[in-house]
Amino acid sequence: MRKLALLACLTIVGCGGDSPTGPTTTDTVYTVALSSANEVPPISNTEAGATGTATITLHLTRDTASTITAATVDFSVTLANFPAGSVARLAHIHTGAAGVVGGVLIDTGLTPAAPIAMPAGTGTFAFSGVTVSVENANAILANPAGYYFNVHSVLNGSGVIRGQLG
Repeated sequence: MRKLALLACLTIVGCGGDSPTGPTTTDTVYTVALSSANEVPPISNTEAGATGTATITLHLTRDTASTITAATVDFSVTLANFPAGSVARLAHIHTGAAGVVGGVLIDTGLTPAAPIAMPAGTGTFAFSGVTVSVENANAILANPAGYYFNVHSVLNGSGVIRGQLG
């Protein structure tokens, strides 16, 4: 009888920890080196030495089968080596491998109505909780090198600094 009771107790304890009870959240972080030389074509005007770093954090909600059911993204961007007085006005994740120009996939929220002024040639900005479609999150996870992040300035409206996610 004692062996049966012990076996039943071990079975109950053993099973209790193996079964997920609900959705989980995981994060995937991309640290992207940004450079004016990576733009297509490379920047050749006064902003040619511009650089930066973007930390892009995908927050993924997954169901018990690990399928992504929702996603948001946080952006934290540092801008450097711009000429004094430069202004950043847009920033996005685009589709496109290195050397390829692609369309906007995810907008950060930076707008010309609220640009980032860089009186000393440096600046920072951050946006959190930007909604991402499950389809776009899955696409980025499957091939981060097929996507790039760039920042647009007043002088370089098509993009001034760029870097691939993977």
